[in-house]
Amino acid sequence: MKALVLTADWDPRPGYVPSDWETTTRKAITGSSVWRHPRLEVKEAPQPRIGPDEVLLRVRACGVCGSDIHFYETDEQGYILYPGLTRFPTILGHEFSGEVVEVGSAVRDLKVGDRVTAEEMIWCGHCRPCRDGFPNQCLNLEEIGFTIPGAFAEYIAIGAKYCWKLDELEERYPGQRLFEAGALVEPCSVAYNCVFVRAGGFPPGGNVAIFGQGPIGLAAAAECKAAGAARVIVFETSATRRELGLKVGADYALDPREVVPHEAILELTRGLGADLLVEAAGAPEVTVPQMELALAVNGKIAQVGRAARSVPIYLERFQVRHAQFFGSQGHSGNGIFPHVISMMAAGLIDLTQVITARYGLDQTVEAIQASTDRSRGKTMVCIP
Repeated sequence: MKALVLTADWDPRPGYVPSDWETTTRKAITGSSVWRHPRLEVKEAPQPRIGPDEVLLRVRACGVCGSDIHFYETDEQGYILYPGLTRFPTILGHEFSGEVVEVGSAVRDLKVGDRVTAEEMIWCGHCRPCRDGFPNQCLNLEEIGFTIPGAFAEYIAIGAKYCWKLDELEERYPGQRLFEAGALVEPCSVAYNCVFVRAGGFPPGGNVAIFGQGPIGLAAAAECKAAGAARVIVFETSATRRELGLKVGADYALDPREVVPHEAILELTRGLGADLLVEAAGAPEVTVPQMELALAVNGKIAQVGRAARSVPIYLERFQVRHAQFFGSQGHSGNGIFPHVISMMAAGLIDLTQVITARYGLDQTVEAIQASTDRSRGKTMVCIP
């Protein structure tokens, strides 16, 4: 089968000493400190075989994520920019949907012909965090397209327990649009986990500010408006993405280079500040100081953008404002996937509006390369 394969050199940065676990498993906890000189190529790869509890999917759509871009881009020393868990070589792609073409002998709730999307976080279900209800913090975590083969491919094998049917979306999204909508469930679930699970949401009628209008930030804007935010204020340097933010539900879309963000938030909220501020830009060293100054009393900051950098935080501000800071990773558990699918089916959110480019599987490297200017909404790789 055809697949987009990423290879890179295991070459730890000077001063970074991989743990024994990293050396043994060849999984880098901080990928940007280990993997160097990435190479992407669409080429032939073995078609996966399934185990008893797995299904084989024919992939029909897979979105380009910011992490895929961070695998492609490098710093001055040639290291990838993605700071998280990684093991190469592997097939990239983790925002996907497809059709079941084969089911394992132990699978009972899926059948050939089912249209599904799937979680990217492959949690074990046995370790203490999983058993305590924290699958995104699984001690044995594998990640599709990061440490194990992903969905920029004609086929993918995956455990049936990670799959979610798309039947509920069929009426609103006919034909190929069903698969494109299905591929958007994963990024919408990342935003949902950040806003509603980790940060605990906000009072209906509250004020929300979101920094960054990439796909996760756009999903957060749509979900917050659907959940009853009185004002959704977004900050984004790309004019195209600001327009997309307004399209999915933001009330104000501002260029942070033309305003002082915390002053704009205070002005638009009549001095109250924001009840929830979401960092989806991956630039916390720039955004968090502005967020601190815009916190409402009992306000919250939620970090979902990835950035391997330390950020100074003025804790006095959090104490005085009765404020909180939340970190968010992943999308599994807490009914997140089915709730997102239901929101989409009800028309509360529609992220298909932010698809600005479509490519075929043979053009996946081009799709990722073209996305590096960060002026697009969602780039989708479609496999008829």
